[in-house]
Amino acid sequence: MTEHKQTANTQTANTQTNVQALFSPFKIGHLELPNRIVMAPMTRSFSPNGVPGENVAAYYRRRAENGVGLIITEGTLIKHPAASGDPNIPNFHGEEALQGWAEVVKQVHAAGGHIFPQIWHVGMTRQIGDLPNPEALPIGPSGLDLMGNKVTEPMTKEEISQVVAEYGNAAAAAKKLGFDGIELHGAHGYLIDQFLWERTNQRTDEYGGDLLKRAKFAVEVIEACRLAVGPDYPIIIRLSQWKSSDYKAKLANTPEELGQLLALLVEAGVDGFHCSTRRFWEPEFEGSELNFAGWVKKLSGKPVITVGSVGLDTDFMSLFMEGKGAATSNIDGLIDRLEQGEFDLVAVGRALLADPAWAEKVRTGRLDELQPFSPEALRTLS
Repeated sequence: MTEHKQTANTQTANTQTNVQALFSPFKIGHLELPNRIVMAPMTRSFSPNGVPGENVAAYYRRRAENGVGLIITEGTLIKHPAASGDPNIPNFHGEEALQGWAEVVKQVHAAGGHIFPQIWHVGMTRQIGDLPNPEALPIGPSGLDLMGNKVTEPMTKEEISQVVAEYGNAAAAAKKLGFDGIELHGAHGYLIDQFLWERTNQRTDEYGGDLLKRAKFAVEVIEACRLAVGPDYPIIIRLSQWKSSDYKAKLANTPEELGQLLALLVEAGVDGFHCSTRRFWEPEFEGSELNFAGWVKKLSGKPVITVGSVGLDTDFMSLFMEGKGAATSNIDGLIDRLEQGEFDLVAVGRALLADPAWAEKVRTGRLDELQPFSPEALRTLS
């Protein structure tokens, strides 16, 4: 298998691309999705005081109306004073915020869509003094930031238990509101990932040590959520090797290590994995062309979502530096891998943010009509 990256001009000219694989149904547990396209979670910061409004509901509904099979919301915050450093990121607790999310669910379902909230705590990426609670100190397994510098004291076991319980409370709220499942954010150097990663977890108790011991917090979070929602409600977790501070970081250096970690998470109650990479076409381990999602599927036997520059001709950092990005590249290579069973679902981020009708245009072969992503797309809920 060769690298599948293509130029926008080549892709636009190939109007006969066979997209059938993207639009075949798929089941996660008892949930049947109409196609393989997932809206990736993207932080938008359009929820003043943590409350999603009608504009947020309309934003998600537009994607559902245009054929996205599963919407995963932007990160939503568990109940904890240091869960975020941005007062405009939506909460997933409190009567007003949950009423806002109930309207989101109502609108998405009315359009025939399916939706999961992404449940989140940023951990040590929060800066001291950040709003909305400037007095709250960031928390993490060892009080270390992503560079390994000491910022605060390690979380106590009591604090860990309280935070685990709040993940469970958020999961219960999601089910009560009618969400179709949940995603736990365990990637990119946020709280769950900080426990998994050796640089940020230097604990010497049962929450620290080798990778499997460092997974104890993630396991407890999954178990709390599973207990809260019962056996048949879908739970997925987003994982990444890379961190926002270190693109070359690794949780697992070998497939064997990765397989052992995944086995623990599956035993705890995970139904699937959202496998975050910066470029979906890049191999994860030497000696194989499988990407991260491909390895996770092979090792866990569970459904997987791939993500990483889908529909873009550059990775997102280059895109921001250059201020532009093609909307149509990579579709052929993506479908090749999907048809070969390397992964099951495909998460689309910035391309779908720029063009709410991305899925429908791809389905109907209107690739020349796709709207390119630009940083301006981040400034509105289009």
